Amino acid sequence: MMIQYIGIYTIFVLGINLVNGYLGIFSLAHAGIMAIGGYVSSLCSMYFFKESWMFPLSLLIGGGTACLAGMLLAIPSFKVRGDYLAIITLGFSLIIKSALQNIEFVGAARGLRPIPNYTDLIVVYVCVILSILAVKAFIDSKYGRSLLAIREDQVASELVSVDVRKIKFVAFSFSSFLIGISGALLCHLLSYTNPNAFGYTTIVDGLIMVYLGGIASISGSIIGAAAWEILVQSLRTIGTWRWVGGGFILVLVMIFLPKGICGNKEITIKGIREFILKAAAMIRRKGERGKEGSYGQ
Repeated sequence: MMIQYIGIYTIFVLGINLVNGYLGIFSLAHAGIMAIGGYVSSLCSMYFFKESWMFPLSLLIGGGTACLAGMLLAIPSFKVRGDYLAIITLGFSLIIKSALQNIEFVGAARGLRPIPNYTDLIVVYVCVILSILAVKAFIDSKYGRSLLAIREDQVASELVSVDVRKIKFVAFSFSSFLIGISGALLCHLLSYTNPNAFGYTTIVDGLIMVYLGGIASISGSIIGAAAWEILVQSLRTIGTWRWVGGGFILVLVMIFLPKGICGNKEITIKGIREFILKAAAMIRRKGERGKEGSYGQ
């Protein structure tokens, strides 16, 4: 089960990282977007696509609906920035949660059940691989380069003819699609969901995973999701104190690794090979010094 959670939250963090990391906009809308993707996909599986082989259709519809929500969220980002946009996106998440708590058709505060259990390990990691490849292709494209330019200096980007409105629109849409897919996978894994699953805890968890693993990094998204999920599950025996322990560890990471574990860089096979060779050379040099010292005595 934990391996499936890690995969689902990897997709979730990849989506958040596109906006909060690569684009450099502090958005708090991910909980609301995840709820939209999860609820819409679940309703499709419950009432329209009841066969397991139709599950991809439910996923795509959930992700597509979340994508539409992202398009709407992109509009305020054209005129407001910083704290103001954070407040708007936080308000969006709270509005979605409140609406779901009061709509009887989706179970209101009782939640939605029974959702077909279509999410399995293979489905999760096929989605993870496709998401990683899609994000990699996006970042390596002209849109990805424009994202980084806007993050560094939006005014300068506009002066060199970067279509800032279009880039933000595309980034928010793609980010929301991935977050919606993660919400759909999570609901079909648990066979149950309720509005409280998409509240402040989800907002905070998403931010922790992004900034723990490292902003603007695919490797960081994977590491952040895996590290936080393993940490939370490992500390489950101490009850709510696990949030205190997790928060303390995050503070230490922010002090000593302010950009996260892999901030603005990727882990590659070439990089791992070079690291191993450097470590081996360092160990060999220390061994030679130790031998020289023993001979001198």
